[in-house]
Amino acid sequence: MKRKANQQKSQHKWRRKLFAAVLLGFGFASLMLMQTQYSRVVKLASLHYRSAPKPKIAFLFIARNRLPLDIVWHAFLQGEEDRFSIFVHSRPGFVLNKATTRSVYFLNRQVNDSVQVDWGEATMIEAERILLKHALEEPFNERFVFLSDSCLPLYNFSYTYDYIMSTATSFVDSFADTKQGRYNPKMGPIIPVHNWRKGSQWVVLSRKHAEVVVKDNTVFPIFQLHCKRRSLPEFWRDHPLPVDASKEHNCIPDEHYVQTLLAEGLEEEITRRSLTHSSWDLSSSKDRQRRGWHPVTYKFSDATPMLIKSIKDIDNIHYETENRREWCSSKGKPSRCFLFARKFTRPAALRLLNDVIWKSEARAQESLLATRSHPS
Repeated sequence: MKRKANQQKSQHKWRRKLFAAVLLGFGFASLMLMQTQYSRVVKLASLHYRSAPKPKIAFLFIARNRLPLDIVWHAFLQGEEDRFSIFVHSRPGFVLNKATTRSVYFLNRQVNDSVQVDWGEATMIEAERILLKHALEEPFNERFVFLSDSCLPLYNFSYTYDYIMSTATSFVDSFADTKQGRYNPKMGPIIPVHNWRKGSQWVVLSRKHAEVVVKDNTVFPIFQLHCKRRSLPEFWRDHPLPVDASKEHNCIPDEHYVQTLLAEGLEEEITRRSLTHSSWDLSSSKDRQRRGWHPVTYKFSDATPMLIKSIKDIDNIHYETENRREWCSSKGKPSRCFLFARKFTRPAALRLLNDVIWKSEARAQESLLATRSHPS
């Protein structure tokens, strides 16, 4: 009897051990399965994250023919292929192929419906609208940067990308134009005088504002109708300023169109300054070619570290007609004003390529934050 009880007791212990072992094995197997599933989920999520398209900057070049600074832009863009796209407006029929560009980023990037552009005519803003139309066809283009064929970047791509993408606003140099001669009263009432704005054509637009420009069929026709360049007698070319400005032109549409269009209900959505530097203070220049209605062209001898530093050090812009000083900021902190600069010749740009123009912004930014104080 006692032996039987011991046998039953031994069997119960064995069953408990077996049950515990099975339970432990089941738990271990479940844990391994959960870890495997978790690893698969993490891996799939990682693959999805890596493959998800990034917001892009569309660089929109307005050029006469080829792009003389394409090698400089190639160095700037290299390795960032998933964060930018390129569109070029050149004269009708011009093709960017291996014979006309040295950079793969510009091959066949010319638009196929370009128009002949004349300075001081509405064809300039027509070219801008054509570029935007093509760039908007790519859904991941979120910012649209207008550049001339003489523009170069002042910083590396990462800094430029973060600066532009850090705000939802467009960057549009825009201020009230109080001088007579540009606004034509016949533009009213579609363009009232209180909406008449002036500024640099080198703007950076959000996708929303790019769509506004492309879809506009009200303001653009008014510019086409009333903005026509008037020719000058040959001898006037030797004078720094005309006797009567109205005899030279009556509008200069590229300096007014986007600014005036967005002044109607959208001005609060823009940062009212350009990210592209041009030198217009030419009154002291002894070079006749460096005076007049066009910004200075930087030649090989001009392309020095001091020049680039002087542009980079600009941290505010004063708008005389509005008695407004625009202190430049990025991500809510004091910052440099300009990311690009013009007008550089090819020798000047190549001289700067391996010099100072893309030096790390970190130390410069730290210095700015440490030393700058806003006036009251």
